[in-house]
Amino acid sequence: MRIPSPRRQAPSRQAPSREAPSRQASVERKTKETRITGTVDLDGTGAYDVATGIGFLDHMLEQLSRHSLIDLTLRAEGDLHIDFHHTTEDTGYVVGEAVAKALGERRGIVRYGHAVIPMDETLTRVTLDCSNRPYLVWKVNFTKPKLGEMDTELFKEWFQAFAQSAGVTLHVENLYGDNNHHIVESCFKGLARALRQAVEIDMRRADAVPSTKGTLSGGMT
Repeated sequence: MRIPSPRRQAPSRQAPSREAPSRQASVERKTKETRITGTVDLDGTGAYDVATGIGFLDHMLEQLSRHSLIDLTLRAEGDLHIDFHHTTEDTGYVVGEAVAKALGERRGIVRYGHAVIPMDETLTRVTLDCSNRPYLVWKVNFTKPKLGEMDTELFKEWFQAFAQSAGVTLHVENLYGDNNHHIVESCFKGLARALRQAVEIDMRRADAVPSTKGTLSGGMT
């Protein structure tokens, strides 16, 4: 009895692998008021190395990095002898611009992100669209003018600068809360979680720009 020889399978043909483009970017900003360098990696692990000279701002940017999984390195020197305004605002510009550069054409991204963040007695909602149409809606009120040495009004300035330079439509609403620290921290954590969702690559359309116009380079898309 002749035993048939085993059939040989043809070698599988796999499509050549294509490395995903790096989504890292660095930005340097130098003015008479501040000198800031920043680097982001959108596909990081949430590692951070932040030094702005403003302890509370460092804490918030560390929260942003950790909860977005965006690696962030930031160094800032500013005219802190005057006040914290320029340094706070300009770090928003630098982080936002670095995110925009890392996104490139914004091809393949989910584009939209949403988060509702509880923090003890506080609840904050953050919604964003990586549309390249900068806009900020800020519905956050504080009951104290300062947190430590930092003016609470400066947090809106940071979010405004970030939205402008990142090219995002950003809505931040504190639904309720009493503790001012919890309120602002929930805003940064909400931005982090919404941003993490929005910049993720959608594997169902990884090569497509998420817009019927085919571009997110500006204008109504």
